Amino acid sequence: MPDFNLQVILEDERVALRPLDAQDFDALFAVAADPAIWAQHPAKERSEPEGFRIFFQQALEGKLAFVILDRASGNIIGSSRYHPCPDTPLAVEIGWTFLATAYWGGAYNQSVKRLMIAHAFQQFEWVLFHIHRDNLRSRKAVEKIGAQLVPSLDGKTITTRSEESLVYGIRKETKPR
Repeated sequence: MPDFNLQVILEDERVALRPLDAQDFDALFAVAADPAIWAQHPAKERSEPEGFRIFFQQALEGKLAFVILDRASGNIIGSSRYHPCPDTPLAVEIGWTFLATAYWGGAYNQSVKRLMIAHAFQQFEWVLFHIHRDNLRSRKAVEKIGAQLVPSLDGKTITTRSEESLVYGIRKETKPR
């Protein structure tokens, strides 16, 4: 994704997203240390220092991650990132999103997704979400913004990370809710 500009700040009335920085580790781990965030996720070790350190380092190295800030307080409340789709240059994945539990319930997650989707649609035709089939909270969240199950694009099966993953997508012509 060489032409995809991530040196941007995306914001609306609720949240601001800015590129992840190494100095964000402590504030972001303070959010991620809540085991409730990872309860429906297969990588529960992300609530522990070493598990989160690996997750954070991968996000930094990928150079496609954002921290999520509450606009009212200025505090870091979570993170999300883009990921290239090896199956097609027409799509980008949004994932690895987590929010502090105080921000659960839709409005903040929807703001984050809307901002990232709008930015992605400047270059891509599709935005995809790979979600573990047992993660009902994440599945419902992407369905709320209009994502649908998409097993293939351009007649090619989409590669998932595991047999337990489902792929949801939103096409550029379909406006997210």
